[in-house]
Amino acid sequence: MAILQLAAKAPDCPYQIVQISDCHLLADIDDEYQGVKPGRYLQQAIRAVMDNPCQPDAVILSGDLSQDHSRASYQLLVQILAPLSCPVLVLPGNHDNYEHLNWLTGQTPVVAASSVQLPGWQLLLLDTKGDTPAGFFNARRRERLVRQFASSDAEGFWLFSHHHPLPLGSAIDKHGWQNAEPFWQLLATEPRVKGLAHGHCHHAYTKEHQAIQLVGCPASSVQFCQQNAWQTLDHGPMYCHWQFAADGQVSWQFVTVS
Repeated sequence: MAILQLAAKAPDCPYQIVQISDCHLLADIDDEYQGVKPGRYLQQAIRAVMDNPCQPDAVILSGDLSQDHSRASYQLLVQILAPLSCPVLVLPGNHDNYEHLNWLTGQTPVVAASSVQLPGWQLLLLDTKGDTPAGFFNARRRERLVRQFASSDAEGFWLFSHHHPLPLGSAIDKHGWQNAEPFWQLLATEPRVKGLAHGHCHHAYTKEHQAIQLVGCPASSVQFCQQNAWQTLDHGPMYCHWQFAADGQVSWQFVTVS
Protein backbone atom coordinates (compact mmCIF):
# COMPACT_ATOMS: atom_id res chain seq x y z
CA MET A 1 0.00 0.00 0.00
CA ALA A 2 1.44 3.36 -1.02
CA ILE A 3 1.27 5.94 1.76
CA LEU A 4 1.40 9.66 1.05
CA GLN A 5 3.39 11.41 3.76
CA LEU A 6 2.57 15.11 3.82
CA ALA A 7 5.15 17.71 4.75
CA ALA A 8 5.40 18.72 8.40
CA LYS A 9 3.52 21.80 9.60
CA ALA A 10 3.41 23.79 12.82
CA PRO A 11 1.60 21.82 15.57
CA ASP A 12 -1.17 24.43 15.77
CA CYS A 13 -1.72 24.45 11.99
CA PRO A 14 -4.31 21.85 10.88
CA TYR A 15 -3.95 19.98 7.63
CA GLN A 16 -6.38 21.05 4.91
CA ILE A 17 -7.92 18.25 2.85
CA VAL A 18 -10.43 18.88 0.07
CA GLN A 19 -12.82 16.06 -0.89
CA ILE A 20 -14.50 16.25 -4.30
CA SER A 21 -16.90 13.54 -5.38
CA ASP A 22 -19.07 12.31 -8.22
CA CYS A 23 -17.69 14.51 -10.99
CA HIS A 24 -19.33 12.37 -13.72
CA LEU A 25 -17.14 13.82 -16.45
CA LEU A 26 -17.75 13.12 -20.11
CA ALA A 27 -15.37 13.27 -23.05
CA ASP A 28 -15.90 16.99 -23.69
CA ILE A 29 -15.97 19.74 -21.09
CA ASP A 30 -19.28 21.02 -22.50
CA ASP A 31 -21.01 17.62 -22.61
CA GLU A 32 -24.08 17.37 -20.37
CA TYR A 33 -25.07 15.04 -17.52
CA GLN A 34 -28.46 15.41 -15.79
CA GLY A 35 -28.93 18.86 -17.29
CA VAL A 36 -25.56 20.34 -16.24
CA LYS A 37 -22.06 20.48 -17.69
CA PRO A 38 -20.05 18.50 -15.12
CA GLY A 39 -16.73 19.45 -16.69
CA ARG A 40 -17.46 23.15 -16.26
CA TYR A 41 -18.74 22.56 -12.73
CA LEU A 42 -15.58 20.72 -11.71
CA GLN A 43 -13.51 23.49 -13.27
CA GLN A 44 -15.40 26.01 -11.12
CA ALA A 45 -14.87 23.89 -8.02
CA ILE A 46 -11.11 23.69 -8.60
CA ARG A 47 -10.96 27.47 -9.08
CA ALA A 48 -12.82 27.94 -5.79
CA VAL A 49 -10.38 25.61 -4.03
CA MET A 50 -7.44 27.58 -5.40
CA ASP A 51 -9.01 30.90 -4.38
CA ASN A 52 -9.54 29.76 -0.79
CA PRO A 53 -7.01 31.30 1.64
CA CYS A 54 -6.77 27.84 3.30
CA GLN A 55 -4.94 26.05 0.52
CA PRO A 56 -5.29 22.25 0.51
CA ASP A 57 -2.45 19.97 1.48
CA ALA A 58 -4.12 17.23 -0.57
CA VAL A 59 -7.27 16.61 -2.59
CA ILE A 60 -9.25 13.34 -2.44
CA LEU A 61 -11.55 12.47 -5.34
CA SER A 62 -14.01 9.95 -3.90
CA GLY A 63 -15.20 8.19 -7.01
CA ASP A 64 -17.39 8.39 -10.10
CA LEU A 65 -14.86 10.60 -11.80
CA SER A 66 -16.23 9.61 -15.20
CA GLN A 67 -19.76 9.12 -16.44
CA ASP A 68 -19.10 7.70 -19.90
CA HIS A 69 -16.08 5.52 -18.95
CA SER A 70 -14.04 7.09 -21.77
CA ARG A 71 -10.28 7.69 -21.71
CA ALA A 72 -11.06 11.20 -22.93
CA SER A 73 -13.02 11.94 -19.73
CA TYR A 74 -9.97 11.06 -17.61
CA GLN A 75 -7.75 13.15 -19.87
CA LEU A 76 -10.16 16.04 -19.30
CA LEU A 77 -9.89 15.44 -15.56
CA VAL A 78 -6.10 15.80 -15.72
CA GLN A 79 -6.48 19.09 -17.59
CA ILE A 80 -8.92 20.44 -14.99
CA LEU A 81 -6.73 19.35 -12.07
CA ALA A 82 -3.51 20.70 -13.60
CA PRO A 83 -3.57 24.09 -11.77
CA LEU A 84 -3.43 22.38 -8.36
CA SER A 85 -0.07 22.41 -6.60
CA CYS A 86 -0.97 19.69 -4.07
CA PRO A 87 -1.17 15.90 -4.55
CA VAL A 88 -4.51 14.40 -5.62
CA LEU A 89 -5.62 10.91 -4.54
CA VAL A 90 -8.42 9.00 -6.25
CA LEU A 91 -10.94 6.38 -5.20
CA PRO A 92 -12.75 4.17 -7.72
CA GLY A 93 -16.49 4.67 -8.02
CA ASN A 94 -18.93 2.30 -9.67
CA HIS A 95 -18.74 4.34 -12.90
CA ASP A 96 -14.94 4.26 -13.01
CA ASN A 97 -12.61 2.06 -15.04
CA TYR A 98 -9.57 0.52 -13.32
CA GLU A 99 -7.44 0.65 -16.46
CA HIS A 100 -8.11 4.37 -16.88
CA LEU A 101 -7.56 4.99 -13.15
CA ASN A 102 -4.15 3.27 -13.35
CA TRP A 103 -3.25 5.61 -16.20
CA LEU A 104 -4.58 8.57 -14.22
CA THR A 105 -2.35 7.92 -11.20
CA GLY A 106 0.68 8.48 -13.39
CA GLN A 107 -0.43 11.95 -14.39
CA THR A 108 0.51 15.03 -12.34
CA PRO A 109 -0.90 16.05 -9.86
CA VAL A 110 -2.54 12.63 -9.25
CA VAL A 111 -0.54 10.21 -7.10
CA ALA A 112 -0.78 6.44 -6.68
CA ALA A 113 -1.51 6.28 -2.95
CA SER A 114 -4.36 4.83 -0.92
CA SER A 115 -3.43 6.38 2.42
CA VAL A 116 -2.39 9.77 3.79
CA GLN A 117 -0.20 10.05 6.87
CA LEU A 118 -0.68 13.12 9.09
CA PRO A 119 0.49 13.86 12.63
CA GLY A 120 -1.92 11.91 14.81
CA TRP A 121 -3.99 10.71 11.87
CA GLN A 122 -4.02 8.21 9.05
CA LEU A 123 -6.56 8.66 6.27
CA LEU A 124 -7.37 5.36 4.56
CA LEU A 125 -9.00 5.16 1.11
CA LEU A 126 -11.20 2.08 0.76
CA ASP A 127 -11.99 0.52 -2.61
CA THR A 128 -15.70 -0.43 -2.61
CA LYS A 129 -16.11 -0.93 -6.37
CA GLY A 130 -17.61 -4.25 -7.44
CA ASP A 131 -19.10 -5.87 -10.52
CA THR A 132 -22.40 -4.02 -10.04
CA PRO A 133 -23.18 -0.38 -9.17
CA ALA A 134 -23.53 -1.41 -5.50
CA GLY A 135 -20.80 -1.23 -2.89
CA PHE A 136 -18.61 -4.32 -2.49
CA PHE A 137 -16.27 -4.91 0.45
CA ASN A 138 -15.64 -8.62 0.81
CA ALA A 139 -13.57 -10.65 3.27
CA ARG A 140 -10.33 -10.07 1.34
CA ARG A 141 -10.78 -6.30 1.51
CA ARG A 142 -11.71 -6.47 5.19
CA GLU A 143 -8.60 -8.52 5.91
CA ARG A 144 -6.49 -5.92 4.15
CA LEU A 145 -8.05 -3.20 6.29
CA VAL A 146 -7.26 -5.20 9.45
CA ARG A 147 -3.61 -5.39 8.36
CA GLN A 148 -3.56 -1.64 7.76
CA PHE A 149 -4.87 -1.02 11.27
CA ALA A 150 -2.34 -3.43 12.79
CA SER A 151 0.65 -1.91 10.99
CA SER A 152 -0.17 1.69 11.89
CA ASP A 153 0.67 3.62 15.05
CA ALA A 154 -1.80 6.39 14.18
CA GLU A 155 -3.79 7.77 17.06
CA GLY A 156 -6.89 8.05 14.88
CA PHE A 157 -8.17 6.79 11.54
CA TRP A 158 -10.55 8.48 9.15
CA LEU A 159 -11.85 6.33 6.31
CA PHE A 160 -12.86 7.47 2.83
CA SER A 161 -14.96 5.37 0.45
CA HIS A 162 -17.17 5.86 -2.56
CA HIS A 163 -20.27 3.95 -1.44
CA HIS A 164 -22.35 4.82 1.60
CA PRO A 165 -22.26 2.13 4.31
CA LEU A 166 -25.78 2.69 5.66
CA PRO A 167 -29.13 3.31 3.92
CA LEU A 168 -30.15 6.96 3.61
CA GLY A 169 -33.80 6.67 2.61
CA SER A 170 -32.91 7.59 -0.96
CA ALA A 171 -33.26 5.95 -4.34
CA ILE A 172 -29.47 5.47 -4.35
CA ASP A 173 -29.84 2.95 -1.52
CA LYS A 174 -30.49 0.21 -4.11
CA HIS A 175 -26.84 0.72 -5.09
CA GLY A 176 -25.52 1.19 -1.56
CA TRP A 177 -22.94 -0.82 0.39
CA GLN A 178 -24.05 -4.46 0.20
CA ASN A 179 -23.57 -6.80 3.16
CA ALA A 180 -22.16 -4.00 5.32
CA GLU A 181 -22.70 -5.79 8.66
CA PRO A 182 -19.28 -7.57 8.67
CA PHE A 183 -17.62 -4.22 7.95
CA TRP A 184 -19.32 -2.60 10.94
CA GLN A 185 -18.40 -5.59 13.11
CA LEU A 186 -14.77 -5.06 12.09
CA LEU A 187 -14.91 -1.36 12.96
CA ALA A 188 -16.32 -2.21 16.38
CA THR A 189 -12.96 -3.85 17.17
CA GLU A 190 -10.91 -0.76 16.25
CA PRO A 191 -11.68 2.24 18.50
CA ARG A 192 -9.19 4.43 16.64
CA VAL A 193 -11.63 4.74 13.72
CA LYS A 194 -13.29 8.11 14.24
CA GLY A 195 -15.17 8.62 11.00
CA LEU A 196 -15.96 7.66 7.44
CA ALA A 197 -16.58 10.06 4.55
CA HIS A 198 -18.07 8.91 1.26
CA GLY A 199 -19.55 10.00 -2.03
CA HIS A 200 -22.06 8.17 -4.25
CA CYS A 201 -25.16 9.61 -2.56
CA HIS A 202 -24.84 13.10 -4.13
CA HIS A 203 -26.05 14.48 -0.82
CA ALA A 204 -24.43 16.44 2.02
CA TYR A 205 -25.26 15.00 5.44
CA THR A 206 -23.75 13.95 8.77
CA LYS A 207 -24.83 11.29 11.23
CA GLU A 208 -23.25 9.03 13.84
CA HIS A 209 -23.27 5.23 13.95
CA GLN A 210 -21.43 3.07 16.49
CA ALA A 211 -19.74 6.24 17.79
CA ILE A 212 -18.29 6.73 14.28
CA GLN A 213 -19.04 9.94 12.40
CA LEU A 214 -20.44 9.49 8.88
CA VAL A 215 -20.16 12.34 6.40
CA GLY A 216 -21.72 12.33 2.95
CA CYS A 217 -19.85 14.49 0.47
CA PRO A 218 -22.05 16.40 -1.99
CA ALA A 219 -21.35 15.99 -5.69
CA SER A 220 -19.48 18.44 -7.87
CA SER A 221 -22.12 17.68 -10.53
CA VAL A 222 -25.74 17.37 -9.32
CA GLN A 223 -27.37 16.42 -6.01
CA PHE A 224 -29.92 13.63 -5.46
CA CYS A 225 -33.26 14.20 -3.74
CA GLN A 226 -33.65 12.14 -0.59
CA GLN A 227 -36.70 10.16 -1.71
CA ASN A 228 -37.52 6.81 -3.27
CA ALA A 229 -37.92 8.23 -6.79
CA TRP A 230 -34.88 9.40 -8.73
CA GLN A 231 -34.69 13.18 -8.98
CA THR A 232 -31.69 15.46 -9.30
CA LEU A 233 -31.16 19.01 -8.10
CA ASP A 234 -28.81 21.57 -9.60
CA HIS A 235 -27.23 23.44 -6.68
CA GLY A 236 -24.08 24.24 -8.60
CA PRO A 237 -20.69 22.65 -7.83
CA MET A 238 -20.26 21.42 -4.26
CA TYR A 239 -17.46 19.76 -2.27
CA CYS A 240 -16.24 19.20 1.29
CA HIS A 241 -13.32 20.99 2.96
CA TRP A 242 -11.69 19.13 5.87
CA GLN A 243 -9.33 20.18 8.64
CA PHE A 244 -7.33 17.56 10.57
CA ALA A 245 -5.41 18.78 13.63
CA ALA A 246 -2.57 16.97 15.36
CA ASP A 247 -4.49 17.04 18.68
CA GLY A 248 -7.20 14.79 17.24
CA GLN A 249 -9.68 17.50 16.30
CA VAL A 250 -11.37 17.22 12.92
CA SER A 251 -13.86 19.52 11.24
CA TRP A 252 -15.47 19.81 7.85
CA GLN A 253 -17.47 22.29 5.82
CA PHE A 254 -19.75 21.69 2.85
CA VAL A 255 -18.89 24.26 0.20
CA THR A 256 -21.25 25.45 -2.53
CA VAL A 257 -19.56 27.31 -5.37
CA SER A 258 -21.60 30.33 -6.36
